[in-house]
Amino acid sequence: MKKGSDKSKVKKESRKTAENPTEMLTRNRALRVLARMRRGQTLTAASREEHIDPRTVRSLLGAELTDVKGRIQATPSDQKRRRMLIPTLKGTTPATIRGSAQASRLGQYMAAVGKFLRTGEAEDLEEFEGQSIAGHPLITDPDELSELAEAGTLQLDSIYAVESPQ
Repeated sequence: MKKGSDKSKVKKESRKTAENPTEMLTRNRALRVLARMRRGQTLTAASREEHIDPRTVRSLLGAELTDVKGRIQATPSDQKRRRMLIPTLKGTTPATIRGSAQASRLGQYMAAVGKFLRTGEAEDLEEFEGQSIAGHPLITDPDELSELAEAGTLQLDSIYAVESPQ
C-alpha cells in the first residue's frame, strides 16, 4: 500500500466529521424537512418551506428517504446525530442528540417550557420530571425556569445549535 493513499483516507474521514457553519445550517434545514415529511408534508413542499433544494435533502439524508409508488417518503425514525439546544441551570447548552425519537422528545419538552412561560401552566412539565436527554436533566421546576427566562438565558425560538456563517 502506498503512503499517499493512507493520507487521503484520513483527510476524507476528517472532512466528513468536521462541518463548517454553512454546512451545519444546510444539514439542519434538511433535518427540518425530514421532520416535516414525517408530519405528512411532501418533500417538495417541506423543502420549499425550509428554503432548501430537494436534491440537497436527498443527497444529505438519502438513507432516511424511501420511494413508495413513485413518491418520496420519510422513514418513521432515524439514528442520526443532531446538535440541539437544551435548557440547563447554566443557560441553553448545545448537546449532541442521537435519533429522531430523542429529538422529538426534546421538542415536546421545549413546547411544554414555552407554554409554561406564556401561560404559567406547569401541568405539561410534569411528564418530564426526572428525565434527561443526552445526559442533561430536564428542568421542570417552575421557579428555576422562570429565573432562567428572566435572566434571558433560555432560547426557545430555535432548538438546533448552529453557529452563524462567516
